[in-house]
Amino acid sequence: MPVSRGHWLVRCAAAALALNGSAALAIEAHPSLEQIQTALEAGKAMAQQGGPPDSFYVRFGAPDDLHPAGFLITKLGALSVMATHMALRGLHPGEADVSQVLETKTMLVSAVIFGNMPNFAVDSYVDSYMVLEQGGRTIKPVTVRFDGQANRSAAWPDSPRFKAKVVASFDYSDFDPKAATTITVFPANGGEASFQVDFSELN
Repeated sequence: MPVSRGHWLVRCAAAALALNGSAALAIEAHPSLEQIQTALEAGKAMAQQGGPPDSFYVRFGAPDDLHPAGFLITKLGALSVMATHMALRGLHPGEADVSQVLETKTMLVSAVIFGNMPNFAVDSYVDSYMVLEQGGRTIKPVTVRFDGQANRSAAWPDSPRFKAKVVASFDYSDFDPKAATTITVFPANGGEASFQVDFSELN
């Protein structure tokens, strides 16, 4: 029996709610066909509702603009982000688009840190760094990049005067996708910023 457009929109909206809620936010290195379809439908529904693609980011840290915070993007989240972007342009993800996301071997984690010097994220000897910690085990990233020249923060000219991004990618095979996790960022000028993210709660 054919599905009406109205019923299809309801199903997409339900998928979007699921992805922003519990089951579909799972950190799945190898999503099932059903999970993939749900993620794509959630992205389409988000576009139809006028929502932003970054609604599918998993955010952590402070909700304001003056304290460390960040986000990570799972494979399912990335599929929804892509579907939202394409739907906003009247397009649909093709098989090659979906395959490109699914073949990604790493999960991206991005954090914003603060300091009082424009180059606080990098110096002559040490660069900013990020790691995951799970049950006493430290997981190092495959790649790390950071702002060599930080931008002015919302507090400028007061402290903290500058903000910079630190972006790392972690191989899915290196970490437990269902473990309580501490994401720690080490600014080049010293100190650290830690965030608690229980990966099991994303399931």
